[in-house]
Amino acid sequence: MTLPELYQTIGGDYDQALRVLHIEKLIDKHIRKFPKNGVVDTLLDAGKTMDPTGLFETAHAVKGVCANLGLTALSDAAAEITEEFRPGNARKLSDAEIGEKLHNIEDMYNRIKEGIRQYEEG
Repeated sequence: MTLPELYQTIGGDYDQALRVLHIEKLIDKHIRKFPKNGVVDTLLDAGKTMDPTGLFETAHAVKGVCANLGLTALSDAAAEITEEFRPGNARKLSDAEIGEKLHNIEDMYNRIKEGIRQYEEG
């Protein structure tokens, strides 16, 4: 599997990653590290306690990392959580709705991790 094929498999935007990271070698390096960096796991953990600060900070980190890697759907989903818990913003969603969004993030993350695993296996 090539790197562009990986991006097609996981629903990512390879061209976006290339615009940010400029060379395929860097995309390869960072996409391989993504499942191990723990930022999405930390977001999901913050969701278990509905910790507003933790949700804001980790969702913001997920949004940035994923945007840089061209994982736009995951970045967009994290952006929704970021804005929901941004200090000074009034909450618009219930805890149950946030839980559903986090469940969707977990599903996307698992699909991405599986695609990366297959990519690494060749």
